[in-house]
Amino acid sequence: MTQSLFFYGTLCHIPLLEIVLGRPRADIEIIEANLADHLVSWVKDEPFPMIAKQPQARVRGIVVQDLSAEDVARLRFYEGGFEYDLATLNVRLSDGRFTKADVFFPQEGVWHAGAEWVLDDWIADWGRVSEAAAKEAMEHYGKRSVEEVARLLPFFRARAWAKELARDTAPTSLRRATKSAEVNLSPTAEGYAEFFRLDAFELSYPRFDGSPSETLQRSAFVAYDAALVLPYDPKNDLILLIEQLRYGPLMRGDPQPWVLEPIAGLVDAGEPPIETARREAVEEAGLDLQDIRPMMKAYPSPGYSSEFFHCFLGICELDKVVEGTHGLASENEDIRTHIITFEHAMTLMDSGEINLAPMTMMLLWIARHRETLRCEA
Repeated sequence: MTQSLFFYGTLCHIPLLEIVLGRPRADIEIIEANLADHLVSWVKDEPFPMIAKQPQARVRGIVVQDLSAEDVARLRFYEGGFEYDLATLNVRLSDGRFTKADVFFPQEGVWHAGAEWVLDDWIADWGRVSEAAAKEAMEHYGKRSVEEVARLLPFFRARAWAKELARDTAPTSLRRATKSAEVNLSPTAEGYAEFFRLDAFELSYPRFDGSPSETLQRSAFVAYDAALVLPYDPKNDLILLIEQLRYGPLMRGDPQPWVLEPIAGLVDAGEPPIETARREAVEEAGLDLQDIRPMMKAYPSPGYSSEFFHCFLGICELDKVVEGTHGLASENEDIRTHIITFEHAMTLMDSGEINLAPMTMMLLWIARHRETLRCEA
């Protein structure tokens, strides 16, 4: 027995529908349709829509016919992560006929409506991100519960957003301009996917002499983009550092695993990195930074990780800021702030007490621009 479903939101975007159903458009029975007395809105503060009853309103969408039990199970798996479930309604097909179709409705009280939904706006801002996140979500179909995937969805989106940010690449005035599309890359194993992701793959690439490389077996740690901001007071020549326990030194066996570092945080999907820096300054140091300037953008470990840093300088007055502890309780953060002179920071760098590469990099950037910054203060 087959079912018909009416889609009004993101699954009207055919590339996303193909990913969720696991087959191409040519194998999907689609007909345009509309649903009376309902309205589709953005979910407030979320990148997807919701539907609700609204007299005199009309929703345009599509009906997908002849869906198998497996198709519906895949759709339930995907939409269940957004806390939606099916209800049966009468919809009008584009040829004028009425038919019964199941519609995904949000669970009561979970989401709140925002502005009216426009599919083209969502495609422009969220289409590619949602496609990449859906691919990762559907990899877990039949392996994990809806609840587990719902917990991971923000991380899938953040990894997808990092790929979008990667399109703004660095210049190639000295380095090779060969495109990544010229690298032959194919996955070889399931790997690991949780908060972080580990992918195994085979690759070959054009060597500098023009010959093809051997096919190599490799793996990569697929992480996120992060925004880092170092607050600096040029008038008083003060720096704010944060200190917290870090698991990398702990797992390496370092007997002193608390690290001095800049304010930092993962870039959420759809968030400009500079806004991540602004948000993290409030959360980790209680600072409302208005004057944030770009420093460098860099890969910290390109040999095996996709992690990428967007570094910023936060110009502010630190002479009246009180040192203390900060961080979000919901993320179990325990962060202490230190306000020290720039010279003290450089001394700590020279002694090795500052042993975080991005921190050193950002201090050296300030050293290069310090005279100008202080003259402008």
